[in-house]
Amino acid sequence: MDKEPKWMSITGEPLDLENSSSFLGNCSSIKTFEAINTLGEGAYGVVTRSRDIRDSSIVAIKQLHILPSERHNGIPVTALREISILRSLRHENIINVLDVAASEERLEDVYMVMEYCEQDLASLMDDQDVRFKLSEVKCLAKQLLSGLEYIHRNDIIHRDVKLENILLTGKGILKLADFGMSRQFERRPLSPGVVTIWYRAPEILLESQHYGPVVDLWSAGLIIGELLLNEPILPGDNSLHQLSLIVMLLGTPEPEGIASLETMRCEALRRWQREEMSRGRPNNLNRKFAHDTTEGTVKFLGGLLRWDPNERWTATEALGKGKHPPSRAVAWWEERPRPVSKDMLPTFRESRNEEKQHAREPKQFEVEVRGGGKHAAETSTSEFGGYSFDFGDDASASKAENPHKKRRR
Repeated sequence: MDKEPKWMSITGEPLDLENSSSFLGNCSSIKTFEAINTLGEGAYGVVTRSRDIRDSSIVAIKQLHILPSERHNGIPVTALREISILRSLRHENIINVLDVAASEERLEDVYMVMEYCEQDLASLMDDQDVRFKLSEVKCLAKQLLSGLEYIHRNDIIHRDVKLENILLTGKGILKLADFGMSRQFERRPLSPGVVTIWYRAPEILLESQHYGPVVDLWSAGLIIGELLLNEPILPGDNSLHQLSLIVMLLGTPEPEGIASLETMRCEALRRWQREEMSRGRPNNLNRKFAHDTTEGTVKFLGGLLRWDPNERWTATEALGKGKHPPSRAVAWWEERPRPVSKDMLPTFRESRNEEKQHAREPKQFEVEVRGGGKHAAETSTSEFGGYSFDFGDDASASKAENPHKKRRR
């Protein structure tokens, strides 16, 4: 009978430490990569554009964030969970993990080696003021929903769908990234303190621990709306402010929606109803979007942005698929303008690399472990303070002429 191994590597291979001094197993050493420049930082790690010195390929490397106070406890479960989830997924619209690397000096320093994507949507909109036309938004939306459909079919909730975590390759392929907050969907309580607040579904804002994959669809609806208007749809700075903005946009929740939220055991629901909820407010989704897009688009967004999680579309339904797809979803994909093909999406300069591209020569990979990169959302008190843009029918994604406020950085 085979004995279970006493030691395991990060990637799960048994280790014989009596005959070997390496803890890396099949992991690469981080010394085989040169750091070029930092691409971004989140609560769960720093991402750096790097070069694999073995074949000169360009990759993105994420150093998994471990607080100094936690280092003596080994690799945290959040890091192992992200590695495990991403290594189990294979889809065109999900970021691909190529390797796992580790430091030979400090075994708790763990890195994910991922395919490199030239852009993220937040940088395009914030730094380059790009405005996508409707056919291009449809292309991006279809890819985002396809990625969400795949992970939900595999019982995974992303729980942090936002522009910063949506990448774009030079070939126009959208990649959903950063699974640091993702979870396997099971019938058990989940943490309510997830999802960047601007994209947080009502049931999470109201402190439910029994939510499902449709929280990602709420985020997707806000992202599609943001791509259309070139500004954040609900830029709240705390849960109460965020809920008030949702009421301004979607109106006061109907009794059926309240009943659904009650069944999800939203702990803050009754207090919010009693002390904060505005009553008798109408749905203003059409007023918010009518001047910038089509009636069919407003109806499509209405299927994703619903108070009642049970009435919110799934990713499959939003794609116009399944046994009984919603007619509004099917109509949106078929109405003109139709989605452009991925290879027809425009390309943009790699602005994330410009500041440091010529600042120094590549060096041995070294990333300082820093605190979480939480941004401070800006307060918005204007109900319909969006900008209006006029682009010709043949205009592709271009820079918006009216500069908007910076939204995340």
